[in-house]
Amino acid sequence: MQIAQTVPLQVDMAMALQRVRIEEKYGKSYLCLLQAVFVAETELLLRVKDISHFLMQDIAFLSGGRGKDNAWIITFPENCNFRCIPEEVIAKVLTYLTSIARQNGSDSRFTIILDRRLDTWSSLKISLQKISASFPGNLHLVLVLRPTSFLQRTFTDIGFRFSQEDFMLKLPVVMLSSVSDLLAYIDDKQLTPELGGTLQYCHSEWIIFRNAIENFALTVKEMAQMLQSFGTELAETELPDDIPSIEEILAIRAERYHLLKNDITAVTKEGKILLTNLEVPDTGEAVSSSIERHQQINGDWQTINKLLAQVHDMETAFDGFWEKHQLKMEQYLQLWKFEQDFQELVTEVELLLNQQAELDDVTGNIAQVKQKIKKLENLDEKSQDLLTKARFVILHGHRLAANHHYALDLICQRCNELRYLSDILVNEIKAKRIQLSRTFKMHKLLQQARQCCDEGECLLANQEMDKFQSKEDAQKALQDIENFLEMALPFINYDAETLQYEFDVMLSPELKVQMQTVQLKLENIRTIFENQQAGFRNLRDKHVRPIQFVVPASENLIRARAPFFPTKHGKKTWRQNQSNLKIEVVHDCQEKRSSAQPSSLDNDNSLDVLKNHVLNELIQTERVYVRELFTVLLGYRAEMDNPEMFDLMPPVLRNKKDVLFGNMAEIYEFHNNIFMSSLENCSDAPERVGPCFLERKDDFQIYAKYCQNKPRSEIIWKKYSECAFFQECQRKLKHRLGLDSYLLKPVQRITKYQLLLKELLKYSKDCEGSTQLKEALDTMLDLLKSVNDSMHQIAINGYIGNLNELGKMIMHGGFSVWIGHKKGATKMKDFARFKPMQRHLFLYEKAVVFCKRRTESGEGSDRYPSYSFKHCLKMDEVGITEYVKGDNRKFEIWYGGKEEVYIIQAPNVDVKMSWLKEIRNILLKQQELMTVKKRKQQEPITEQERLSPQQSDEDPCQRWLSYFDEAAMSNSK
Repeated sequence: MQIAQTVPLQVDMAMALQRVRIEEKYGKSYLCLLQAVFVAETELLLRVKDISHFLMQDIAFLSGGRGKDNAWIITFPENCNFRCIPEEVIAKVLTYLTSIARQNGSDSRFTIILDRRLDTWSSLKISLQKISASFPGNLHLVLVLRPTSFLQRTFTDIGFRFSQEDFMLKLPVVMLSSVSDLLAYIDDKQLTPELGGTLQYCHSEWIIFRNAIENFALTVKEMAQMLQSFGTELAETELPDDIPSIEEILAIRAERYHLLKNDITAVTKEGKILLTNLEVPDTGEAVSSSIERHQQINGDWQTINKLLAQVHDMETAFDGFWEKHQLKMEQYLQLWKFEQDFQELVTEVELLLNQQAELDDVTGNIAQVKQKIKKLENLDEKSQDLLTKARFVILHGHRLAANHHYALDLICQRCNELRYLSDILVNEIKAKRIQLSRTFKMHKLLQQARQCCDEGECLLANQEMDKFQSKEDAQKALQDIENFLEMALPFINYDAETLQYEFDVMLSPELKVQMQTVQLKLENIRTIFENQQAGFRNLRDKHVRPIQFVVPASENLIRARAPFFPTKHGKKTWRQNQSNLKIEVVHDCQEKRSSAQPSSLDNDNSLDVLKNHVLNELIQTERVYVRELFTVLLGYRAEMDNPEMFDLMPPVLRNKKDVLFGNMAEIYEFHNNIFMSSLENCSDAPERVGPCFLERKDDFQIYAKYCQNKPRSEIIWKKYSECAFFQECQRKLKHRLGLDSYLLKPVQRITKYQLLLKELLKYSKDCEGSTQLKEALDTMLDLLKSVNDSMHQIAINGYIGNLNELGKMIMHGGFSVWIGHKKGATKMKDFARFKPMQRHLFLYEKAVVFCKRRTESGEGSDRYPSYSFKHCLKMDEVGITEYVKGDNRKFEIWYGGKEEVYIIQAPNVDVKMSWLKEIRNILLKQQELMTVKKRKQQEPITEQERLSPQQSDEDPCQRWLSYFDEAAMSNSK
């Protein structure tokens, strides 16, 4: 792997833009990874391997020592070839040494020791000039050990005296005669042995260590680049659209991830080995040397430790990014499998629906209808298997949704579509089964009608007049004819419309023709039988031989069957029997109930007993409630001010007493001093319970303040619930439950009142005080709604102003919202917004507030929602359109003369109508106020009022006319 030297400005800009784009696309986890990588990229421009041959020339070295002013010491040892070394080489060496010092500490001042004891003044002067020209940092002091020979020392003194002003302007130079003079500026523990100190330093070992450290830094940088490259590939590579390819890519990426993890582990191990080599052994003999070397190795140790920290940060960021990426990819794969199962099911369901639709034709004979019924049974068996698969797919979707899948909306939509298709399949097969069953009965009826015709023909063929010469024979033949006519009468009297109504099926033309043919044939047989009946009657009465009618013999002799349809008389009899049965059962039940129930007087006494029982429960639970409040205030709240308990609680907790307990003390004072005694006075007079609540309905508003503080109280409790203070208080009070259970008591109590009042009202119907009791119940229910609304209102964040100025909150709820512009230019982003925004709307007396419900994780997030304010529409500038084409759940709220139109989709029609009702009421009240205002303006006014400017340019009456025009047009559509 090659090492990148310097990054041009254009590349920096491109990387910055790339980071922004990736952050927008993949979130904060990948941005953290890139930031960790970016930290690892910042290194030295020069490295020891680039100037190692210069460092080996003993130009200068950084021993790690510090002056008494804490400035870094750079030593220039004796070097006879120094004057021959180019300035750029000296500059590179000094730049490298100063950069190392800056990395190891925040103090960037430097002190130079220039050892020229064996040199000449001319060489010394050249050295000072080169150092002045090449030194890149903040040079604090230059200590020069001047030449020791008498002649050169004299030249140096004279030369320095004349050149002192030039040098002092550029360098703060101090001439020293001997090594001992250094001790005035630098402690001997910070000097190397050749300068009379005790600081152990080996220049060759230092170069080796620096080379190892920089190689490690290079390895860290290369690892960072590999992580960045891999992360970019994960973030930007498009995934295929087939499951095997996705699984293959995920497996390859997982393998690469584990390889990178192994590389990170190896780099970390290498860094720890370097740290171990830099540690000083803490033995008795090495204590003094350890102290001396500590300053020397401290900077290198910090460098390695800093690099290891960067590796750890990169690994943490990389693991976090990989975890989220892997989760998204697994969810992506799960979504593909879920979608594939969904599409397969939809195809199979549509195939079954098409197959059952082919069975709509009701023509054919009874055998064909039987065949269709058999096919439908086969389709039903297949549908049961499909429904089982659909339930498994829906269950799979629910599991994905429960695991917070990112495509939650799509999965829920697919599950709903599967339920819808399953219901359609079940209903269609059920309806088809009923239709085919009725059609089969129709064919069965037609078959029986044909059999009736055959039996009539057979009967006519066997009734020859020669065989019935006696009166008894004629009577028997007459009876046979009457029996047949009675059996055939239903088939003759029913027409096609009657059959269609009875069986709730559409008769095909073929069936109608067949029925008409059979009916005509039966009508002819009946006519013959009626004529023959007259002959048999004459034979029976006058013994005269009647005229014989010749009827062709039937080919099939079939025994008579019971008629398919019962007679109307039979139907009536059945209904009468059922009616009689019901009446008997009712009478029997009434007799049993009358025998079991007590008298009316006993019933009234029973109601009184139940009413007194509820009243007694109300009073007893009130006493328990007050006692529990007192226990909490005395055993917890008061103990927080007890100095003996201060050691058991964090100091911050003492200042949170009012947040933790809210206004519980105020609630206790109200119940203990006022309300409980009033309730106890009602023990012998239940009719006074209603007035007891009504007279103090304003006092119950203290519960709103307590409930509004409850989320803040729970935050404090969760943070300090394990505190020893609370455990000690619970032990002293001998409570089985913790403080949090008792902090919930006021919320539970205010909810309990309305339940007890309902029970009391149920047993107090038409009694004295029932009206006031009903008003008290309504008051407590209104109080609960007010408290609930206030909890939602304080959860609105971002609204500039006071929400209380918008009036009373009427209602609130979640809706799908589209924004459009019916006047003026339409923004492309608004025009292209096909997907609705999910908004939580709050309807106040003076405005409609649009918010976005924030999804927050953690315990209690469902109980205490949070909303982000988005928009506010003043009601005095709002109009509505009640009907929107395409969906009966939608309505429009338009603003500013329809410059902005908000299309609102309610969850169902009932919610929509309730919102429209409340909005209409608000707008009607505004119209009434404007009417009254106009009447006052028409009356005589003073000159000052006549000259006052008009407050509003828009006429609300005109706006209302526009609203009614819109409603009329929508209704006409």
